[in-house]
Amino acid sequence: MKYQEFAKVLSTSRLQRYVMACGGDTRKAMTLYRKNLHLSQDMFTIISCFEVALRNAIDMQLCAVNGNEWLKDAICPGGMFDNNQCKKTKQIITHAYDKRVRNLTYTHEQLLSDMEFGVWKYMYAPNEYRHTGRCLLSVFPNKPTSTPTIQYNNTYIFNELDKINTLRNRIAHHEPICFGLGVPAVNTAYIRQQYQRIHQLFAWMGVDSHNLLYGLDHIQKVCEEIDQF
Repeated sequence: MKYQEFAKVLSTSRLQRYVMACGGDTRKAMTLYRKNLHLSQDMFTIISCFEVALRNAIDMQLCAVNGNEWLKDAICPGGMFDNNQCKKTKQIITHAYDKRVRNLTYTHEQLLSDMEFGVWKYMYAPNEYRHTGRCLLSVFPNKPTSTPTIQYNNTYIFNELDKINTLRNRIAHHEPICFGLGVPAVNTAYIRQQYQRIHQLFAWMGVDSHNLLYGLDHIQKVCEEIDQF
């Protein structure tokens, strides 16, 4: 496809950053755009696997403590999220639950799958963490022991998950991830950092992420290809 046709579909303004990064070479810019899509697809796959693993680990822990309907029970009167401190979390769960009930499709597993990544991140925010019984650090049994310098507590986990959630949203909104933050230059350092963060959190969960993602994880290869631009 010629660049003019490519730009007509995707918009000149959207492609401008790629053209600038490639020194005005439009053919090269189209290749970089495609490489960015490849990187986004692979990264989203890895994040999705991590999200499911995190969700299931949290669910297993809270089912053991609060019963197999803990998510629905949490928004009932007197439930652990039925308070002003967890108002937003309750609203998200309630909206999904009500929709499932209306459609006659409610099961705990279906409601669980309706939750967005942000819900699981906020399980480590101060209020949600407290109201779930301060038990969710057990999801990361292999995390380092806290030191006077670094506290590997729920706030630490929240901040780590927040970084992954930010990347997830960037990809979902079709933002380029092959550039340095705030500059048009090609730079995969940010993605490599988030990639390592996910593998580290997998390890803290006791998950062999390299075997889990066998055949799916091409991040290093694609980053190397992008770095050649």
